[in-house]
Amino acid sequence: MDLQGSPGRRRRGAVLEAALLDAAWQELCDVGYGALTFDAVAQRAGTSRPVIYRRWATKAELVRAAVEHALRRGDAAVPDTGSLRGDLIAVMRYANGRTVSSAAMLTYYLGPYFQETGTNPTTLRDAIMGDRRTAVDVIIDRAAERGEIDPARLTPRVRTVAFDLYRHEALMTLAPVPDRVIEEIIDDVFLPLVTPPA
Repeated sequence: MDLQGSPGRRRRGAVLEAALLDAAWQELCDVGYGALTFDAVAQRAGTSRPVIYRRWATKAELVRAAVEHALRRGDAAVPDTGSLRGDLIAVMRYANGRTVSSAAMLTYYLGPYFQETGTNPTTLRDAIMGDRRTAVDVIIDRAAERGEIDPARLTPRVRTVAFDLYRHEALMTLAPVPDRVIEEIIDDVFLPLVTPPA
């Protein structure tokens, strides 16, 4: 990619930064954190190392920014099917299109990053997410307002258990999670935990 774009028009600001982060993400997915270099990212982006260094002083900073950029680019509208079960199935099906490659990349390609920075996938995710509510938070809170679930049962662990099981399945198989498994996670584990007694 040439950052010059059209003749006489150089990319600047947010457009340039997005192009640099796209190049860093692609390089990370191709060679992993250990082999990633500023030179390779610059070449892929069609620019020079100083352009990158002005924004990110270290490889760790560049990679964290690239991961954040890639994850946020995949954000989608929170589904609203009218039911907790329908919403959770919809959001997990959407995640199937991107979680598998992300899980594999985080565990394999970013291993040296976590060693170098003393972090792990959870701390990286928390740093990226900040105080933002996840789609699952929105779905669960909406279901509680509708009276579908008992708010008293929503401990921090219970709130995340459905997606924790989903991520575990995706990580263990490195493949999209089958609908049958998604439905088992929701129907056999999550809903019985949060549904008020009859």
